[in-house]
Amino acid sequence: MAKYRKLSRTSSQRKALLRGQVTALIANGKIVTTEAKAKEVRKIAEGLIASAVREKDNFEEVTVKAKVARKDKDGKRVKEVVDGKKVTVYDEVEKTIKKDKPSRLHARREMLKVLYTVKEVPTTASGKKKNTKEVDLTAKLFDEIAPKYAGRNGGYTRIVKIGQRKGDGALEVVLELV
Repeated sequence: MAKYRKLSRTSSQRKALLRGQVTALIANGKIVTTEAKAKEVRKIAEGLIASAVREKDNFEEVTVKAKVARKDKDGKRVKEVVDGKKVTVYDEVEKTIKKDKPSRLHARREMLKVLYTVKEVPTTASGKKKNTKEVDLTAKLFDEIAPKYAGRNGGYTRIVKIGQRKGDGALEVVLELV
């Protein structure tokens, strides 16, 4: 018996397709795809969520001192003239950050092997590059999704059949996080 479906693609195409669909599933919460693809995506997504659930509390909070640029009311950096040069003014601030322990760091890096980077475009000023921001999907897995499934032993996704596709008659399904 085969361990995975080939989906009529070469290995590189198949890997890219599955990575894209897993990324979309975690970013949006559900995707519409064919049944065969959904079953393959489910395997990968459930593995990622399971590792996030295992490592969700495996960090320590550390207080660090950081230099942050002082900004004016418009959000621009404040500059000062020192020795004839314009220099940005920095303030020293204490910040509390989460420092991953080694096993959580390993889990994060394994997730980054699978997930693509996602850019979020705001609806109000869509089309403008400066308003887009990158979404950290590994942080979303650890901070939002893992606590939601902490009491569950697997079964983080659901496949709901929605009928046949008009073009080729392939069975379409909705793959969603439970």
